[in-house]
Amino acid sequence: MRPLTLSPNSVNLPASSSGAHSGAPVGIFDSGLGGLSVLRAVRALLPAERLVYVADSRYAPYGQRDDDFIADRTLAIGEWLVAQGAKALVVACNTATAQSIALVRERLSIPLVGVEPGIKPAALASKTRVAGVLATQVTLRSARFQALVERHAADLRVLCQPGHGLVEAVERCDVNSPELLALLRAYVEPMLEAGADTLVLGCTHYPFLDAAIRSIVGERMALIDTSVAIARQLERVLEQHGLRADGGNAGAGPDDIRFCSTSDGAHLRELAAALLGLDAEVERVAIPSRRTRELEANAA
Repeated sequence: MRPLTLSPNSVNLPASSSGAHSGAPVGIFDSGLGGLSVLRAVRALLPAERLVYVADSRYAPYGQRDDDFIADRTLAIGEWLVAQGAKALVVACNTATAQSIALVRERLSIPLVGVEPGIKPAALASKTRVAGVLATQVTLRSARFQALVERHAADLRVLCQPGHGLVEAVERCDVNSPELLALLRAYVEPMLEAGADTLVLGCTHYPFLDAAIRSIVGERMALIDTSVAIARQLERVLEQHGLRADGGNAGAGPDDIRFCSTSDGAHLRELAAALLGLDAEVERVAIPSRRTRELEANAA
């Protein structure tokens, strides 16, 4: 079975108010390294676009944070990317989208693309009418996720499994260790036993675990990945606002991708090399916000 894709949630705001132009970069943001799966898809579909990728690795994973912290960080990083000249923002994080999309929509002046778990394509694909969802606890408990299930999966049995430990594994560039495989097996084998024939990868970190998951499930489950659909939605949004970069298939080079991290960036550079084939420098950036100032004040 080939992976299926989801049309992600998007909110299109007038680009004119930001003064953005087609040669400006697209900002891509994730709590850590998972958004590299989205960057990979965007780079393949829109090779002429300049990109700025921000990993908030200092405060990852977001799945262990409270809702206010997630919204605070998402808005701060979105505002930072606008200040860097970004013409559009991809929130390449299911957790951040679930908790923050409405706030960010109200506050930012550039087009926005978010992502949500692929419940609708799971409902369309499943023949057994049982589907598994692997996502962070924050995503699974969100009202946005519950609304997706109610809207698209009324006749589908949805098995929700928090992916505790999976984001951390990807963040340390572990995508195939025996320990990781054992963890994945504990998550997906009960789904198989319950009759699930479809698995939603409900976090942008999880496509990097595709091979590991397939080594366990084989062809018994379709894996639903959102990254390609996010890139397609970004393409539509840029064209709607007259912001798509010129250059056709000439393509932007590796130097047209700016990698930034709120941590030291070592794992970001390692994963970009291992999974994207990019030997990229990573810029350490400081993006303070209300909640991180509180953390630092309490630690002092």
